[in-house]
Amino acid sequence: MKVSEVPQDLKYLKGHIVRDQDYAVDSDGKYQMVMSDGWEAKNDALELALEEDKDKEERSRMEVKKPVDFQGFELDISHQAAAHCENGSISSLLRYEGIDLSEPMIFGLASGLYFAHLPFVKLGGYPVTAFRTFPGVLFKRITKQLNIKTETRRFLNKDHAMQELDKVLMEEKRPVGCVVGMYDLPYMPPEYRFHFNGHNICIIGKDEERGLYSVLDSNATQKVTISSDDLRKVRFAKNGAYPLFGLMYWIREVPQQLPDLRPMVLQSIRKTCYCMIHQSHFIPWVGINGIFYLAESIRHWEDKMGRRKAMLHLAQVIRMSEEIGTGGAGFRFIYAAFLQEAAEKTGLDVLNDYSDRITAIGDQWRLFAYKGSRFFKNRGKEPCSYEELGTMLKSIGDQELAFYNDLEKTVDEYLH
Repeated sequence: MKVSEVPQDLKYLKGHIVRDQDYAVDSDGKYQMVMSDGWEAKNDALELALEEDKDKEERSRMEVKKPVDFQGFELDISHQAAAHCENGSISSLLRYEGIDLSEPMIFGLASGLYFAHLPFVKLGGYPVTAFRTFPGVLFKRITKQLNIKTETRRFLNKDHAMQELDKVLMEEKRPVGCVVGMYDLPYMPPEYRFHFNGHNICIIGKDEERGLYSVLDSNATQKVTISSDDLRKVRFAKNGAYPLFGLMYWIREVPQQLPDLRPMVLQSIRKTCYCMIHQSHFIPWVGINGIFYLAESIRHWEDKMGRRKAMLHLAQVIRMSEEIGTGGAGFRFIYAAFLQEAAEKTGLDVLNDYSDRITAIGDQWRLFAYKGSRFFKNRGKEPCSYEELGTMLKSIGDQELAFYNDLEKTVDEYLH
């Protein structure tokens, strides 16, 4: 996707501080992050999901709280937007320790690119489709590679969870990453709030007198604030795919010298390839197997489920692909930016060719989302069908299979 093609279809984000961030190629062929005001395909999928929303009345009463002037204790960390929340939170934690890695480099080194379609795991009543590794994996992998000592805690007691957060923040003077539920985040637009317990934020300060916390949320355009009561609520969100138990994570200690980047890059690329193409055929839902599984399944949805339910399943895939957790195209663009940066830092120019290839695949994922949204909205002159969408996914799977096979062979030549 080119910078000029980043969509700016402002609708549900109008008047709010939340924005999308996309990685796109500029006129010189270099990746950069571009703010997006939203995309029509996302809005269409969101609208269809909201039609079935059981929380319509509650959502209609939601108020959006704007950030207030923060006057309490605050660590010296600037706000930076990111395309994905976990990358953004990790970046904040690392920057505070003087480690400045780009979002694509964090994502690539942590082998974050992945695929899974899990019909037995539900989000909002519909199967989960993931385009990245599971929540929490990125932080564990990148800090292990960099020999950084960390700590992750969960709690049964809410008071204990808040006390421990305050201790690390106020006494140890370290920023704290928290995984929270989206539904009760007070600065999110009501339409973007759903029962997803996998959003990452970074706590950097507290105003004890007013009971406020200062927060870095990579989805926002600036620092935000959240009350102690609201933070407690979102840290212990009850609804969603899994309970959070106040999950928090932080950095304990960093080494005096970081490892050499070049072998880390090569090993992480190889791990990404392995996870995508070497999954057992007895596990059809993950890696390339998962793309082929979804491609075949989608052809039969309308016959098995009926028209309405099939459309809702398609809308869910598009939301997971383009809205929830950055999505299929978005993660491929981040990985393309990583390969481009890796080529520059390692001197392996061949990685630029692979950056171009995964960019083209990302464009196909975005085209799939666009056609799918127009299909269930009954838009456009060109007819579409579940059969055609399945064929598109099969083609994407074939391209990704060839991409990872070729990339693995190329990297192996430099590792041995």
